[in-house]
Amino acid sequence: MVAALVVAALFARPHIVWKPIPFGPERRAQMEAYAVRHYRVHTWRLQHPHVIVEHYTENESFSATWNAFASDAADPELGGLPGDCAHFVIDRDGTIYQLVPLTTMCRHTVGLNWTAIGIEQVGMSDSEILDNPRQLDASLRLTLWLMTRFHISLPNVIGHAESLTSPFHRERDAAWRCQTHADWQHADMVGYRRRLLALARAEHVPVSLAGHAVRSSC
Repeated sequence: MVAALVVAALFARPHIVWKPIPFGPERRAQMEAYAVRHYRVHTWRLQHPHVIVEHYTENESFSATWNAFASDAADPELGGLPGDCAHFVIDRDGTIYQLVPLTTMCRHTVGLNWTAIGIEQVGMSDSEILDNPRQLDASLRLTLWLMTRFHISLPNVIGHAESLTSPFHRERDAAWRCQTHADWQHADMVGYRRRLLALARAEHVPVSLAGHAVRSSC
């Protein structure tokens, strides 16, 4: 029997630029109301995250992404408040920006916001990020650091398009239960996780291989 490796050491924290979006009392109250409605979680705080979700921005710049997340407008696709946000955005040159504390819940993936850290990468497709060495290296290093910090296993690093097969997916609103996005398809995430594991091994950082996708009812 092959035993899963257990996270035992922190990977070096990459350089992160703190660029916070407004997230004051009103937005925190909106986030808590959202969490109660969709997850029966009575807090706006992100506690013991189990999942990291990779996204791409579907725009061409960090500034456009920051402005969208900083807005107090409702979600453009599903409506309601708070608006969308992610914890990190990685620019094309590999600069990592943090927009929200890791103790704060962000609205980035239906069914998983209660337990997921969101990472956005500036670009229009999976391949665009995969073909950009500086951006991809920053993404892998940020993700590996978060994995070791929060004891998140490799199978629980997912693309947004894999959200419905996460064992942590939880959505009380039937109209939203099967909602997902096309960013970071499974085939691309297989390659991404392979590179992530290779980085961990090259840096002598043990990571957990525990867990697996589940069958979606959608």
